[in-house]
Amino acid sequence: MTTATVLTSVYILGGVGLAFGSLIAIANRKLKVWEDPRIDTITDLLPGANCGACGFAGCRAFAEEAIGGSVAPAECTVLSRMEVEAVAAFLGVEAGQATKRVARLLCAGGSDVALQKAQYHGIESCAAAVAVGGGGKGCTWGCIGLADCAVACDFDAIRMNAVDLPVVDPEKCTACNDCVEACPLDLFELMPVEQKLIVQCKSLLEGDESTELCAVACNACGRCAVDAAPGLIEMVEGLPVIDYTKNELADPSACDRCPTGAIVWVEGAQFGLGPEPGSITSDKEAYDRRPLMAGSDVA
Repeated sequence: MTTATVLTSVYILGGVGLAFGSLIAIANRKLKVWEDPRIDTITDLLPGANCGACGFAGCRAFAEEAIGGSVAPAECTVLSRMEVEAVAAFLGVEAGQATKRVARLLCAGGSDVALQKAQYHGIESCAAAVAVGGGGKGCTWGCIGLADCAVACDFDAIRMNAVDLPVVDPEKCTACNDCVEACPLDLFELMPVEQKLIVQCKSLLEGDESTELCAVACNACGRCAVDAAPGLIEMVEGLPVIDYTKNELADPSACDRCPTGAIVWVEGAQFGLGPEPGSITSDKEAYDRRPLMAGSDVA
């Protein structure tokens, strides 16, 4: 190969590279999308949890919307009030207000009141237990109590109490939805804290058939619907359904004649943690004393 041939090849390759490089540079200038530099700053001020409680796909998406003015800084429910004010000060906007939401469990059937038809032995997971014969609980709609929700919560807002029910700390709960997704029986619902009237049962059984399996189950008596403000509660398939668009009409009187306590008025935490471990009624002892129906183990 002669020197001239080599040089020709070099010139051709160099020319092609220069041409493509120029085209890429021109395309970059023409197609480049400008991004507000404040987005990075706001993203750094946000908690970085990417929990989705704000309704957006992560903290960066929230930052973009906040800069655009479509959301107020206070709508990030993970930030403390001081941190919200810092975001608002940087943007030069009002901090705003957000409706505080909290996860509520639609079941009160702890191990002290709900019968077991069998003992489950296996992976400590509600999802696993439900997959194996429903987990052994008499009420197939009831909380399994193996803490999938507490494990899923990244904010340490859920603890299990002495009777195997998850207790949500309203102050720590960010309404991130993780517990809702983790529960295999769809027993969690995110509610504004202003919604204090709650039905703690999803059983579709009625009368004695329901209360024989769980002492606090709704027996479909309908007294709450009669006692509540007109139109606030409707009985649907044996369960009271609350119309929260009329929440201003709600008051504790709807609970007064409930024979089982399936409908309650909640302020703060929905359930208590119960006795401390190590006391006379410790967690383990409460578990051991759970009422059992005649039946075999579920493994």
